[in-house]
Amino acid sequence: MQEFLTIQVRYHADIPPLEKLPQGDWIDLRAAETVDMKAGEYRLIPLGVSMKLPTGYEAHLVPRSSTFKKWGVIQANSMGVIDESYCGDGDIWHFSALAMRDTRIEQGDRICQFRLVKKMPDVSLETVEILTAPDRGGIGSTGEK
Repeated sequence: MQEFLTIQVRYHADIPPLEKLPQGDWIDLRAAETVDMKAGEYRLIPLGVSMKLPTGYEAHLVPRSSTFKKWGVIQANSMGVIDESYCGDGDIWHFSALAMRDTRIEQGDRICQFRLVKKMPDVSLETVEILTAPDRGGIGSTGEK
């Protein structure tokens, strides 16, 4: 039986409500305001939502597959991680954008997406002199084909 979770969402902008579409595992997020960016400019684009994630989960936030093609922006920090403690009314989610060309993102445009991921369990880190596993051969060890 699949686990069913509830995410509490507070809206801070006039954007359509979030929805989980049946054909994907990710939930789209929208720009909460119209943003004009010049090539090379960095902006935190507000997404107009704060959320209370389920206990034991974090959100991974990445661009949609069409974001670069449509607007020429990349996510400056590669992937955003929002943990469950970032859950207050003032903890508004943002998309960390770097413009590669002059662009305009309109309020309500779907620019990124997120999914829930279980948090890493508690671990201990042990210092050793030798790892007893065989070497794979270093970076690029799976070959070129």
